Amino acid sequence: MCLNMIRNNLLSLILLFALMAAGCSKKDTINGPSDESGTASVDLANTHQVIRGFGAANILPWRPDMTVDQINTAFGTGAGQLGFTILRLRVPPDTSQFAIQVATAQLAHAQGVTIIASPWTPPASMKTNNNIVGGELKTDSYAAYAAHLKAFGDYMSSNGVLLYAVSVQNEPDVTVTYESCYWNATQMVNFVKNNVPSIGINIIADESMNFSHTITDAILNDPVAAANLSIVGGHLYGGGLMSYPLAMSKGKDLWMTEYLDTITTWSHVLATGKQINDCMNASMNAYIWWYIVRFYGPIDDGERGGTKGNVTKRGYVMSQYARFVRPGYYRVSATASPQTNVDVTAYKNGSKVVIVVLNRNSSSIDQTFTIQNGTVTTFTPYVTSSSKNCVQGSDITLSNGSFTVTLDSSSATTFVSN
Repeated sequence: MCLNMIRNNLLSLILLFALMAAGCSKKDTINGPSDESGTASVDLANTHQVIRGFGAANILPWRPDMTVDQINTAFGTGAGQLGFTILRLRVPPDTSQFAIQVATAQLAHAQGVTIIASPWTPPASMKTNNNIVGGELKTDSYAAYAAHLKAFGDYMSSNGVLLYAVSVQNEPDVTVTYESCYWNATQMVNFVKNNVPSIGINIIADESMNFSHTITDAILNDPVAAANLSIVGGHLYGGGLMSYPLAMSKGKDLWMTEYLDTITTWSHVLATGKQINDCMNASMNAYIWWYIVRFYGPIDDGERGGTKGNVTKRGYVMSQYARFVRPGYYRVSATASPQTNVDVTAYKNGSKVVIVVLNRNSSSIDQTFTIQNGTVTTFTPYVTSSSKNCVQGSDITLSNGSFTVTLDSSSATTFVSN
């Protein structure tokens, strides 16, 4: 069975619970209460986390490499493009596969995209079971493994690709039948404390399958290890979507580095928008999907009857955030849920303001917004629904810092200030 089929069969057992967790996730209390008053207040003076970006993975050789057109669709910011700013790669255990990671990464890097990489396993020779599946990293191989991760970064750099960050291990807390390696908290702390400095790249840990804090708590509570960690990363399979006060108190970025949903009905597609909304409200700095090119991902691979290379409905929902909320923007306080099944996040960069709102109701709804501690004269709306694909609407003029619009039923709308 191919790796994708194995992974999808495994994840199907927990997918329902993951979606329920995404829909019922804990709100970040600093964002303001869900007051159900009907008005969404956006406070431009109350800033929260910086946004690093949105993106997805190109994992080779498990999937075909991206074409030039697909790269432009993924990372371009024009109509019909996704606006992604993060690309996740695989660190192969075999150094002979380093080269195949370069071509797409070069083109993405040339467009200013942030490149990160995750290993699914150390080389088999460094592991307790001498196998790329399962096992643990041998204690006497810690230095060699750090050198392996450094070698990947050096190789990419020598080919014109600056690797922004590398993970220690993809999902160290899960037992699977594909490339993997198990780590416990003590092992991870020792590696991050003693071996990470030699890698010379920002480090992500621990990429737990459900954003468990067991290992990262141990890292963050060790002063030496914490100083060597740049990004707390995690996935959302089976839960874990919540804020992380300890990581924030240590000044660490919080990145959601992988999620997939293989169901492509509109309700599941819009649920991806809800998950992004909740990640942002949980003070996460980045949101990264699984495969960029896949029938259930943001760009269609044509395997289930779609047109290869087209942006999918899920891609258009993701673009409502990625095209307009750019790296360097800050999330600002906004009423999280002004009405039932209406979800709001807001962002700013200088005088630029972006509001993203989901209407998960089956009917259209009137929504009022007020802008506090700043001035906006007009917004341009963009709407994705079951029948619209990030369609630009007519400009909206504010009156006394307020405007009211009719949100399409079951839709995502982004308001971009002018």
